[in-house]
Amino acid sequence: MTNSDTPFRYTADLIGGFADAGCTVAFISPGSRSTPLTLALARDPRIDDISIRDERSAAFAALGYAKATGTPAIIVCTSGSAAAHYLAAIVEADQSVTPLIVLTADRPARLRGTGAPQTMDQTRLYGPHVKTFVELDPASPNSSGRDDAAALYAAAV
Repeated sequence: MTNSDTPFRYTADLIGGFADAGCTVAFISPGSRSTPLTLALARDPRIDDISIRDERSAAFAALGYAKATGTPAIIVCTSGSAAAHYLAAIVEADQSVTPLIVLTADRPARLRGTGAPQTMDQTRLYGPHVKTFVELDPASPNSSGRDDAAALYAAAV
């Protein structure tokens, strides 16, 4: 495996870990930065992937699914302000104690605060409305997508 393969392998393992834990659906707002997540979801037959271009609509669709089934739904978006469009549904999920797993793509941390397009500091974006926030590093050779998925799923439910 080359260094350029590492993020793709990690992402496939991450999605596989969510499927292993019981996730069966993901609502995707497509974008170039989230392509590895979207491809991994499309390739795992255990997770239905539903594409909804508008982030706010996707997040509320995921919230409705999670409320109806009692199982966490995954929502996926690209980097930058796209993640901010999820906030209203995340607040609703928090208030109704409904599990969501939010996967937002991001640009490299070194680009934060430089004016680079589609770049923002997401680390405090959802504030107290999430049970946990983790900045994953798929490029790290020590990262385990399956372990990270198991920990995130456990925190969500």
